[in-house]
Amino acid sequence: MKRKSSSAVMSKLIYLVPALVVILIFFMWPIIMTIYYSFTNLALTGTAAANLEFVGLDNYKKLLDDPAVINSIIMTLIFTVGSVAGQSLLGFIIAYLMKHKNKTFRRIVGPIILAGWVMPEIVCAVCAYSFFNDKGTLNAILSLVGISKIPWLFKYPMFAVILANIWHGTAFSMMVYQSALDNVSEEVQESAKLDGISSLQNIFYIILPIIKETIMTNTMLITLMTLGGFGMIYVMTGGGPGTATQTLPVLMYIRAFKNYQLGYGTAISMILLVLSVLFSIFYTRVAGKGMEEGS
Repeated sequence: MKRKSSSAVMSKLIYLVPALVVILIFFMWPIIMTIYYSFTNLALTGTAAANLEFVGLDNYKKLLDDPAVINSIIMTLIFTVGSVAGQSLLGFIIAYLMKHKNKTFRRIVGPIILAGWVMPEIVCAVCAYSFFNDKGTLNAILSLVGISKIPWLFKYPMFAVILANIWHGTAFSMMVYQSALDNVSEEVQESAKLDGISSLQNIFYIILPIIKETIMTNTMLITLMTLGGFGMIYVMTGGGPGTATQTLPVLMYIRAFKNYQLGYGTAISMILLVLSVLFSIFYTRVAGKGMEEGS
């Protein structure tokens, strides 16, 4: 019986081999090579381009002496926290407001909101640049009400980039929260209303506790997506003015492809990997504590 059961298990595992091979080739192998290259002098030009050498921790020692790295970490955290908070909050508000509307309204408004998400990031970035530019749409609107032109991309570049990223990614959170809100029992909400609670109390004491696991999952997903955000920032500001919006992906691109230091740029990417792991661990632990309290 044991031989039959083990053979049955092995026969089922065979079907997983193609998937495992794909994961190893297209996921694990690039990660391994990225880690390896971060310990080399890999470059696009010069003698290092012809003679790849293992330099040990030299790239990482260089990171500690590079003031742009610390600034980029701070800018990355500001960009990520601002974008995630805005997308999650706005996505929930839109989903909540649409829940009580008829199907016709949802069919019209839904695609309009989704347009910013389904468009390629480069297209959204160009649209956002046109909106926040000195001669763009936003300043044109402000001039109609008597407000003088504001150089958004020069005076408030991070604010403009975060708003653009919120617009681009809010639809994802909206869809996640729509699905979660549709599964919230109407009977529970009706009974709460009979007890005399307000709509705001209904959100904080009924809805949010019920969908807290969805909130945590959505927050983790958009955090990991935002950490690696590059196109929106690079098109709108190029990381400037100065280093005001120079996040880690932008700095990595500059060091690797403008300064031709691929090994050093790859070492910078390892910081992003570490930040992603730290955020994942944090969200997993918070979610785990929430499930323990709920049980």
